[in-house]
Amino acid sequence: MGRSYFVDEAVEEYLVGIQTAPGSCVTGLLAGQSSPQRDFVVLAVQTPHRESEGQPKASRGVSPLDDIDVEWVTEHAKQVSRMLPGGLCILGLFLVTPPELSKDAQNALKRLIFAMDKYITKGRLWELSEEDVTDQVTLHICSKTKKTVCKTFDVKDPKSSAKPADWKYQTGVSSSWPMLSCSVAVDVQIPMTGSSSDITDKCMKDGLRRWAKQIEAACCLINGRHALDDSELVSGQVKTSFCHSSVILILHLKLDERSSALVQLCSGSVKVRGVVHCRAYIHNNKPKARHAAQAIKRDIINTVCSRVEMFLEDLLINEGSHKGTVVHHVLRVLLEGIVHPKMKNLS
Repeated sequence: MGRSYFVDEAVEEYLVGIQTAPGSCVTGLLAGQSSPQRDFVVLAVQTPHRESEGQPKASRGVSPLDDIDVEWVTEHAKQVSRMLPGGLCILGLFLVTPPELSKDAQNALKRLIFAMDKYITKGRLWELSEEDVTDQVTLHICSKTKKTVCKTFDVKDPKSSAKPADWKYQTGVSSSWPMLSCSVAVDVQIPMTGSSSDITDKCMKDGLRRWAKQIEAACCLINGRHALDDSELVSGQVKTSFCHSSVILILHLKLDERSSALVQLCSGSVKVRGVVHCRAYIHNNKPKARHAAQAIKRDIINTVCSRVEMFLEDLLINEGSHKGTVVHHVLRVLLEGIVHPKMKNLS
């Protein structure tokens, strides 16, 4: 039996309203939350047109499917994933085609879904758990009849074949999801072994990876209760009411473990310092406290990682304009005083 996707009616309205030029295709992203039992889709967003200099590129194949810009679709997915609040992620893709391309649509979707997952998860600082769902959803929509075909692929298996899945529309899928919020002070000093962009990128990722492991191992208190077991997050509360929980993270000091001094030759250091304000949403299908803790921890890690990635990307772009000199802007401007552009209301 395939997976079931419960889709907000706002997504249905969005997909039905997509207009396509005759003989052309439209791609887009599907975002929401996965759980071992079921999946929830709360957002659909069309891939924007790519701004190109000069004349538009000539067609690369006999079919509009051959002209889909895989690089642009995956880059769009990465940027959208940076903006999603905790608990939400890119679940898959949709593709709108004319009727004559319906038979070839699944091959195009498979190519896109594997490329997208590889690009998004590259450099991810947290590890998947045994309960994490590795199936990604693809939705094909006929531009004429609006008929939909929903299938999934296991993106961790390159030889995975398409599996049928249920696509069900509902009202207010996320309107009563519990929300968690957390503010984390970040103060990480990372040694630099060189000044080139490649070395800087490697040193930053290594330093953040060590910090991310500390966040994953931290003790999580949700409304003062240790979130470690399978107890329900909203036990004793009405399931249809909105619930806001505050989260406190306590880093473990491993005093019982023997440590040794590490001498490392470096040319300088970068300090990532600031306050990160995070929030996470959890589905209301009997959410567990440990799942909520995992969602907020991952959002903390993703938020800091995204900010540093943006800094490094900017550094790489501007490096050529500073001959022989790499300007390291203070990372504080990326962390302090900036509200992360995440959705404030999912309902």
